[in-house]
Amino acid sequence: MDWTKEGTAQVNTSSATEAREIGNKIVVAGIAAIVLILAIAAVLLFINLPDANAFNMRVERLFVENDTLTGNAEIKLLEILAGSGTAFSDTLASYRFVIFVLLIFATALLVAAVAFLVMLISMNRRMGRIERQGIEVNSLTISRDQRAVYLNDFEFKLTDAAIETLSVLAEARMDDEVLTGAEIEGVISGRSAADCDEAAGATRIKRLRDTLGNQMMSELLVKNIARKGYVLAIDKDVIRMI
Repeated sequence: MDWTKEGTAQVNTSSATEAREIGNKIVVAGIAAIVLILAIAAVLLFINLPDANAFNMRVERLFVENDTLTGNAEIKLLEILAGSGTAFSDTLASYRFVIFVLLIFATALLVAAVAFLVMLISMNRRMGRIERQGIEVNSLTISRDQRAVYLNDFEFKLTDAAIETLSVLAEARMDDEVLTGAEIEGVISGRSAADCDEAAGATRIKRLRDTLGNQMMSELLVKNIARKGYVLAIDKDVIRMI
């Protein structure tokens, strides 16, 4: 039996590792594909842009092919055309720079969007895993004298009533027991469970959860098993009472 459990755990760990590695490779491949597509688009765009010196070359041809244009008006016109060609060249060069900056900005935005999307997916999976399996508690230390509980080295100050409720649940968990609301109330009040109301124990559980503060953490830490009662959803070996 122990060998079977160990083998199953190794298989699960190996599967999780392989899945994580595959996910990382997919993310890297996706980001690389985005960069490659944008790089190809940039190259095609710059190739199809008109030559910045095309206008100047046409004006130069006018000068060379029309050497009969010697009048002041014709020469002035050619000078204006030459100046316009230079202005067009400068404008097109600035457009090239603006397009280049916009492409870099678009690449950065897409890469950031993919990264954030992967983070959100990974967080959602982690939250779903936590909801299915409960909180991973490495240590739970309850100090009645200090009215505090240390959960994974995080300290929570509790009221006397909350400490008593948590202590009862911890002792029941160490004994592998599930307590109903009436049994919880009976242990704390010192009366028989038959003489206690189920709602009184449920109220103590609610106040304990409210005192812990974090709704998700408290709901997962103190679980309600239908038709059975309440139990701490942690390993009993990590519980310490001081």
